[in-house]
Amino acid sequence: MEDFYYAGGVPALLSGLKDYLTLDCVTVTGATLGENIARFENGQRPQGEDAIRALTNPVSERGALGVLRGNLAPDGAVIKPSFASPHLMKHRGRALVFDSIAEMNANIHAPDLDVDADTVLVLRGGGPIGAPGMPEWGNLPIPKKLLEKGVRDMVRISDARMSGTHYGTCVLHVAPEEAAGGPLALIRTGDVIELDVEAGRLDVLLSDEELVRCREDWRAPPATRKRGYIRLYVERVSQADKGCDFDFLTGFEEPVEPSIF
Repeated sequence: MEDFYYAGGVPALLSGLKDYLTLDCVTVTGATLGENIARFENGQRPQGEDAIRALTNPVSERGALGVLRGNLAPDGAVIKPSFASPHLMKHRGRALVFDSIAEMNANIHAPDLDVDADTVLVLRGGGPIGAPGMPEWGNLPIPKKLLEKGVRDMVRISDARMSGTHYGTCVLHVAPEEAAGGPLALIRTGDVIELDVEAGRLDVLLSDEELVRCREDWRAPPATRKRGYIRLYVERVSQADKGCDFDFLTGFEEPVEPSIF
């Protein structure tokens, strides 16, 4: 962050992005975004700092973010190609599914865990409804038995999120999430998952008919809270692709039925 500051900070970043911004928006300074950027550009700009690169000089040609879609993420999922391992950008492997963060933590380092370097680790129950709150659970740990063999990255998939400083081939924000009945809820350990970042695809190799049969057996997880703010949140929060916001703050027009919490 110190390097970012000396390179010009947020004004320098906005200057580099101005062709993609709505510049006539009024900001808290009382001036428009465009006027604020112009004031910065007319001042003494930092020289010789490269913490903020030009769009023509990216850190990674693969891009900072990639959006994936497929039968495992109909409404999208996110990956950071610049932090992923090149050999995993196109990958097919057997799923190892954890239904909760507690289950994962209890079993991920077990010596007899049925896992190898090609396995796709899947954590569900980490989305806005399921956790609740979509916590930073997405950087699933590498099993100890694989770390001892030198494995340092694996494909990992979750409906949770993770810190911007974490790294690895992690697919996050899968939408719809498991608790909302998304396809993530339907897969089982042993199902084959295919990731193709260049094609923007994330799929489980099951037919539509198989997914329909799996859905018939699926039951929504029980409500974590019966009253109060968390109940309101779980009942009314939107999915990751909609910003995890309350539906009544994003154009929801039908009247809300009152509840006694």
